[in-house]
Amino acid sequence: MTPKAVVEEWVKCFNAGDSDALAALYAENAVNHQVTQDPVEGRDAIRTMFQQEFATADMTCLVEFIHEADDVAILEWRDPTGLRGCGFFTVKDGKIAFQRGYWDKLSFLKMHGLPIE
Repeated sequence: MTPKAVVEEWVKCFNAGDSDALAALYAENAVNHQVTQDPVEGRDAIRTMFQQEFATADMTCLVEFIHEADDVAILEWRDPTGLRGCGFFTVKDGKIAFQRGYWDKLSFLKMHGLPIE
């Protein structure tokens, strides 16, 4: 799959709240670094991260645009509450090897009525 196709599948799995299907899109030693948090390393840890996040808040990713260049896809997104962000996905051999996400964690916590850490 191309990086863009991988990210399109990622969005589908994310919106379904399917942490197992999401984890399957990552390489065994992948890193997911949401810049508001410490990096998460390894497919199993990434699965656990998604399980915890889906249990904490109802999240939906609405695609604004997906850019693709070589082995990188960039996802510009928003959610139904107006939160916006972007994610950078490096894809090697059809699997996400590295993901970095930028979004406003404070706004997210307030919108979902979650405690501010």
